[in-house]
This record gives sequence, structure tokens and C-alpha cells, in this order.
Amino acid sequence: MLRSSFTKDLTEAGCDEAGRGCLAGPVVAAAVILPKKYRHKLLNDSKQLKREAREELRYEIQKVAIAWAVGEVSHEEIDQINILNASFKAMHLALDKLNESPQLLLIDGNRFKPYRDIRHECIIKGDATYLSIAAASVLAKTYRDDLMQNLANQFPGYGWETNVGYPTEAHRDGIKQFGVTPYHRRSFTLLPEQLELF
Repeated sequence: MLRSSFTKDLTEAGCDEAGRGCLAGPVVAAAVILPKKYRHKLLNDSKQLKREAREELRYEIQKVAIAWAVGEVSHEEIDQINILNASFKAMHLALDKLNESPQLLLIDGNRFKPYRDIRHECIIKGDATYLSIAAASVLAKTYRDDLMQNLANQFPGYGWETNVGYPTEAHRDGIKQFGVTPYHRRSFTLLPEQLELF
């Protein structure tokens, strides 16, 4: 079972993002403050969970969390400021929306741009270590998956309904056959051979 908190007394917000390695769509981040002694046997890194489990946990998290919020940065802005800065900005946007101010931020990964004057801890594989980060990973992924499902209906042929924008073979084949969409990240390597698409 994942750990419920990093400290005994501070109000902690777990933060994680989804869609960083995708070729299309926004990057989405979530911030979650869970009750201090919250426990859940199934809550884990969203990548380790089946879709049905993520959806169930999504509603559980939204119900029990002291505060939660989601932020997103568009594919256009990703191209302008790069994916790392966009990921940090998405986390900041999520934190801006929280209706309670945390005293400590638990960040999944090894880097973060400081947010206001709030202390933060970067934790590698944090989404498989702390419940609040795992909860943030679930909310970010389910929110983003919904967005990509809607885009898949508008732009069939890229497999976004299943690959949600990640560089799968089906997605690469779609780019070869149909070209790029308005939602592709132009600063990314859309095809390994870098065809003249633009």
C-alpha cells in the first residue's frame, strides 16, 4: 500500500501530469490534497491501473479529497515554451485552482519550478509511493483521456481513442496517411524520418 503522507502535520498536495510524451493534445496536471490518514488498497500510479479502475478511483478521489483541481496547457503553448515548462505550468495552474492552500507540494519526478513560496519535494516514482501523487496521476490521466477521446471523434485515423496521442505505430501510420492535425505538437518528432509535413 502507498504511503498516506510525507509529513505528520503539514497539509500536502500531490502533483502529477499526464501526456508529456504525447505527439498531440495538451499536457494535463492535477493537484490533490487527501485527508491525512486516508488509505486505499487499489490506488496506485495511473499507468499501473486498468481503465475501469481509473474511472472508479476518479470519482472516489473527487469525493474524499479535501481539495483537487486540474490544469492544462495546450499543444500550441507546448510548442512555444517546451514540454518541461508546459508540465510545470500545468501543475501551477492546478495549484492555482485549489480551494485550500497546501503547506507542502509532493511532485512526481526529479524537477519542478517552485510555486510561490511553498516548499516542495520532488519524488522519483512518486505516483507509486504516495497516495496524493497517485491520486493526482489518476485525475490528470482520466481528464486528458476524455479530451483525447473527444478529439478522436473529430480526427479519426490516428488511434487516439486508444493511444491518447502517444507515439504508437497506429498513430505514426495515421500521420503518414493523413498528415498532421491542428492538435499535433509541431516541436515534436512526429515521424522518425522527419517527412516534409509542414
